[in-house]
Amino acid sequence: MYTNDKTGIKEYQASSGRYENMTYKRCGKSGVLLPAISLGLWHNFGFVDQMHTARDILRSAFDLGITHFDLANNYGPPYGSAEENFGTLLKKDFQPYRDELFIATKAGYDMWPGPYGNLGSRKYLMASIDQSLKRMGLDYVDIFYHHRPDPDTPLEETMIALSDIVRQGKALYIGISNYEPQETARAKALLQELKVPFIIHQARYSIFDREVEQGLLETLEREGLGCIAFSPLAQGMLTDKYLKGIPEDSRVAKNFTYLDKEKLNRHITRIQNLAEMAHQRGQKLSQMAIAWLLHQPQVTSVLIGASSSDQLKENIKALEQLQFSEEELHRIDEISQ
Repeated sequence: MYTNDKTGIKEYQASSGRYENMTYKRCGKSGVLLPAISLGLWHNFGFVDQMHTARDILRSAFDLGITHFDLANNYGPPYGSAEENFGTLLKKDFQPYRDELFIATKAGYDMWPGPYGNLGSRKYLMASIDQSLKRMGLDYVDIFYHHRPDPDTPLEETMIALSDIVRQGKALYIGISNYEPQETARAKALLQELKVPFIIHQARYSIFDREVEQGLLETLEREGLGCIAFSPLAQGMLTDKYLKGIPEDSRVAKNFTYLDKEKLNRHITRIQNLAEMAHQRGQKLSQMAIAWLLHQPQVTSVLIGASSSDQLKENIKALEQLQFSEEELHRIDEISQ
């Protein structure tokens, strides 16, 4: 950080030590290394949020070695605003570092009215990538995801559209999210035939959500694909926030989250037991939850959100203690069931 003598405005200069403490993991069998912790912009980066806070989070993330920023066309609110805000901050702060960044966006959920603003048609995907690039002020993204499978569009149509997006130079790599194991294997076969670099699957995964262990992780390993885990803290349950009840200013109290009070109350004993175990390990619950995911060999990166740079820095401390004994792993399994 330095001050421009002409304007008096504090300008951003990335930390010279930004790569010293971050761990980077290979994404499947690709040539890509991703930071063990990536930053998701699902919340806190829309027009309803404070731009100065978003800017501070992004600067802190890059200074800590986080090179991977994850967006989607409908992140906000309103839709598109996270990409637009990110584009503004990219231009102000990160343009000199573009080649050090791995920027992702997605399309697959509701984005605009009418029959062409959702799911997985060629029409929707080709329009979506053009809109996303325009909002972010980019010539290309490093990875473009199909955000969810479309039950009514042939998978061949979706995969050919993704292939063409790469061939047009609008994305370097392809990913998918929320696909079942069989759909993932079929997508891999189609994209491999098209000679398109398909490298990653983004899946919900946490101590409390183990569905990916029912075949998906095995499929990813067999197909040479990386896994990036989203919702690693189970919408905030795997943090210290709710150990003593529901704070009045929390997202749960205001119904601003997929997590409801009933679900939280059902898990409270498990949460407290896991928090005690984390304390014995010298970690906060959130740090242990992230470390547990990174202990899984198929997980390339854990995708976290942050409402402040302090929260981000706290969660990155998970990297300081990634080892688990067999007894600890067994105990986590017992508690979480």
